[in-house]
Amino acid sequence: MSALIFDCDGVLADTERYGHLPAFNATFAQFGLGVQWSEQEYGEKLKIGGGKERMASLFDDPSFAAAHTKDEIAAWHRTKSAIFQKLVAELPLRPGIARIIAEALEQGWTVAVASTSAESSVRAVLQHAVGPSIAARVPVFAGDIVPAKKPDPAIYQLTVDELGLDRTDTLVIEDSRNGLLAATRAGLRCLVTVNGYTKDEDFTEAILVVPELGDPDRPPVSLLANRGAARPGAYLTLDDLRACLRDGDRR
Repeated sequence: MSALIFDCDGVLADTERYGHLPAFNATFAQFGLGVQWSEQEYGEKLKIGGGKERMASLFDDPSFAAAHTKDEIAAWHRTKSAIFQKLVAELPLRPGIARIIAEALEQGWTVAVASTSAESSVRAVLQHAVGPSIAARVPVFAGDIVPAKKPDPAIYQLTVDELGLDRTDTLVIEDSRNGLLAATRAGLRCLVTVNGYTKDEDFTEAILVVPELGDPDRPPVSLLANRGAARPGAYLTLDDLRACLRDGDRR
């Protein structure tokens, strides 16, 4: 049985720019931390896997470290996650996600979400993307259930093991180099849908790179890189994703 594993942030919805960044900044303001990340600064923070880990990077500034302790991070992150969940309903969805997930489930594929973001946030985004009834059919692996964040492959290895998946018949959908490396280091093929923050990253190991999965009512999808047998038309179909698994160079 074929399987699809989706990352959450930047894949199911445009969460980083419109959800996580404002939630971080609102949290910093609420705790009086004297920090506000610009969109450009946050783009650099995205190279760090995990929200708590991004917050911990504040301690690289000696003046910040002198005024705060790392024990405070857990409280800041809980507040940030609560603020983020209030923003979920307004997040722009990534094209093609709801269509592909519904079609895959209908055709008997296993579909899962694997993310090292907070589990409650991931479940909220998934429900926003596909609706509660379909979301209930999609297992979620998220949060601190693995010891290391992407690009470590632990979250994908756990997902494969827990669901009993065949690595040769499982495709990961990611949006960043860290995610791509996590997938490929777990022995999985990976399709990348880039976004504004990740479009210039190196995706050499990806089987297919596109700006989005696309939908019938949207402009045709351009191919940024194709190292497999898929030959998409105006938008990607489940057959195109199946072709990413069956043929082409294994990177």
